Amino acid sequence: MISWDDFEKVELRVGTIIEVSDFPEARKPAYKLKVDFGPEVGVRKSSAQITDLYDKETLLGKQVLAVTNFPPKQIGPFVSECLVTGVHNEDGAVALVSPDSGVSNGQRLC
Repeated sequence: MISWDDFEKVELRVGTIIEVSDFPEARKPAYKLKVDFGPEVGVRKSSAQITDLYDKETLLGKQVLAVTNFPPKQIGPFVSECLVTGVHNEDGAVALVSPDSGVSNGQRLC
């Protein structure tokens, strides 16, 4: 169990994917993403193993929920600056977590 104070330390924010590129160096198929979290947080990079359910064109402009206060993480030759959240479906593919209606970039999960 964690406390409410522990949960509040995690910054889960909504951002819009503004750039998607292939990540051929990744061990498992993945994309490199640039996500706009608004003026307070800015644009952050992330990698995501979401190629089973999404193509690059579908991802552009999609809003996602991400953890924005993890330290940067080296993933091969790429530095990830946030963790885009997702859930494994019954086939093991990752479905992204996103709001069902548009909200401003940078808004925190409440």
